[in-house]
Amino acid sequence: MLLDTASLYYRAYFGVPDSVKAPDGTPVNAVRGLLDFIGRLVQDHRPDDLVACMDADWRPHWRVELIPSYKAHRVAQETESGPDVEETPDTLAPQVPIIEAALDAFGIARVGVAGYEADDVIGTLTGRATGPVDIVTGDRDLYQLVDDAKQRRVLYPLKGVGTLQVTDEAWLREKYGVDGPGYADLALLRGDPSDGLPGVPGIGEKTAAKLLDAYGDLAGIIAAIDDPKSKLTPTQRKRLDESRPYLAVAPKVVQVASDVPLPPFDPALPAVPAQPDVVVALAHRWGLSGAVERLGSALRP
Repeated sequence: MLLDTASLYYRAYFGVPDSVKAPDGTPVNAVRGLLDFIGRLVQDHRPDDLVACMDADWRPHWRVELIPSYKAHRVAQETESGPDVEETPDTLAPQVPIIEAALDAFGIARVGVAGYEADDVIGTLTGRATGPVDIVTGDRDLYQLVDDAKQRRVLYPLKGVGTLQVTDEAWLREKYGVDGPGYADLALLRGDPSDGLPGVPGIGEKTAAKLLDAYGDLAGIIAAIDDPKSKLTPTQRKRLDESRPYLAVAPKVVQVASDVPLPPFDPALPAVPAQPDVVVALAHRWGLSGAVERLGSALRP
């Protein structure tokens, strides 16, 4: 089980009231929500391995070089070296180090790699897996990793942590008319304002799905631009032709990396906390005794 950690703690932050605070008044709603979320996932799915994948760089420079608008609207402050500072709610940012400390104390593997997003870590781990993979994320971009033959699916939270949409190929075809890899082509054609991806003007989700159905994939659509016998409308042909520079670089931006240089780590689901004294101290310091007990109980075989 691979967790898109930032996506999940953002959901926890907005899903758990900010009245949940530490004894000193510091909000810990995202921390409590995420720990409870992980506990529920472990309880319901009993994964052999569990990895909390992290955004060591939420806006990698190599993606920005290809598409400068990539996540540009989320930048709070640009930096000369290292990741740009992302706009984050004032009461969420201080909770992230607490989340990291709690994961480490429990012994839940936490993996982030400089220059890469959590999505890329997830893509690399998914590609290396020899058995079934469940990806837990609130980010539809990871639908591109869905593969029934390899037992790879996305668990997408719909409401809290109790309702997860199980995303497999049948669901993708019903909803979008594409399979996993086809979702990446669909996304780059229609664009994604939340990621600063412009897409092809005039090509929305339904049109993108129809084009992919007709021509197979992005390469087939590009070939159709130059084929006078293809059934592209004059407007579609013109807009796709004018978007060739974007279409040449967009796949590398949209597709998750599969070759991230991962550090050594132990992905095994811990049965007991790696640092029980630290877990107790964190629970006391931040008023998280209930969440810590619930997660500890879920981890015990």
